[in-house]
Amino acid sequence: MRLAATVSVVVLGSGAIGHAVMTGLDTGIERVDPFKDMKNRPQAGHGVNFLLVGTDGRDKITPDQKRDYRLGGAPCHCTDTIMLVHISADRERASVVSLPRDSYAEVPEHIDATTGKLRRAHPVKLNAAYAEGGPNLTVRTVENMTRVKIDHYLEVDFTSFMKTVDAMGGVEICTAKPMQDSYTGLDLQPGTHRLTGGQALQYVRARHVDGASDLGRMQRQQRFVAALIKQSTGGGILLNPVKFKQVSSTLLGSVRADRGFGSEQMLALGQAMRDFAPSSSEFASVPVGDASFPVKGLGETVKWDEAKAAKVFAALRDDRPLAPARPAPAPGPGRAAPQPAVPVDVAPQQIRIQVENGTRIDGMGGRVDEALRATGFDTTRAPGNAASREIKRTVVTYDPRWDRSARTVATALPGIELRAVAGQGRTLIVTAGSDYKKVVPVRAEDPYQGEFGVVTGDQVVCGG
Repeated sequence: MRLAATVSVVVLGSGAIGHAVMTGLDTGIERVDPFKDMKNRPQAGHGVNFLLVGTDGRDKITPDQKRDYRLGGAPCHCTDTIMLVHISADRERASVVSLPRDSYAEVPEHIDATTGKLRRAHPVKLNAAYAEGGPNLTVRTVENMTRVKIDHYLEVDFTSFMKTVDAMGGVEICTAKPMQDSYTGLDLQPGTHRLTGGQALQYVRARHVDGASDLGRMQRQQRFVAALIKQSTGGGILLNPVKFKQVSSTLLGSVRADRGFGSEQMLALGQAMRDFAPSSSEFASVPVGDASFPVKGLGETVKWDEAKAAKVFAALRDDRPLAPARPAPAPGPGRAAPQPAVPVDVAPQQIRIQVENGTRIDGMGGRVDEALRATGFDTTRAPGNAASREIKRTVVTYDPRWDRSARTVATALPGIELRAVAGQGRTLIVTAGSDYKKVVPVRAEDPYQGEFGVVTGDQVVCGG
């Protein structure tokens, strides 16, 4: 996935740019009509919604860049990045929701862009909607899935992404652990790094840094966007007409946008974002129910958690923030501070747990359920009794597809036995044994919060 599309919203945010400069930039935008002949669209809400897509564009990459940044192969003519960006009606908040490119989707009836023939509605991976029907089918499919009305469409390839990052002077990224990906060539040691355009592309494309694949890549992309906002606002780019024009003209050389998004809209957006800070942005990914949902003819797809996803998109329609309220201040003098939480790979809020009592101690299941819930785990709140009440060592059974979640639970319950059970599904089962003592508090390395796994920009950028 490339974050090129998201750059377009960030770098266009300048309240200090006059109409004359913006009008000059407007001529560089290639126009598309993604809303042509669309019917039965969702009702408009409050605020403004952008659909941001990043396309491959490696056919525009030089041979040297292909070699340096591992960009061999043919372009896929599909969308590698799909994001919904909601700018609140009061212009004080930007909510960014990543839509996995392999999401299970059903495209509506349409004329195939390649064959020119009518195709009936059928299931696809979400990124294939672009290949079959271009921007129009992509917008129709996303609106059908989310019931969020799209106001504007922006499309950028990652060639422009690299050039834009370089025009900004690079973007600062922090990492707490080594990041190596032999597929993209990414090689970062723990610490702070200022990434060039090519390095930034490696960072947002990396899929093999950990076991999270595309879902982990989306989290890194969100971290990068947060850093980009900080660079744009704190670095003075949005308040410097010369620098802004340099960055914007670089980007707009390959951007494609709907006909309704022009100079006036760019200027209004820039004025709305001029006071943005990293804390003004919040990031989430669509809640996933099954990350490996098999579909005949498509292979494994990403199936959304329909109930939770509906809540996310309802919040966008209603112009409500996704992130929960900030936690209370730290304890004052005379009150003990809580035990520091241990960083883990997966946020406990994203892990569903059923607790079973494997001992003869009455109420043990309830105690474990309550303790896990207190540190953030999504427990069922309905503990039961295990088949055996003679369990000595606490056991966690898990579907191998959720092995990262199992490792997070193992950190919270040191010394447990992990037992893989193919086909168990997303819910992990914790069978409490007589060795149970307590739950160690844990938190995600990226401090995602709440039911939807939301993080605000100030939580993931470099300190200071």
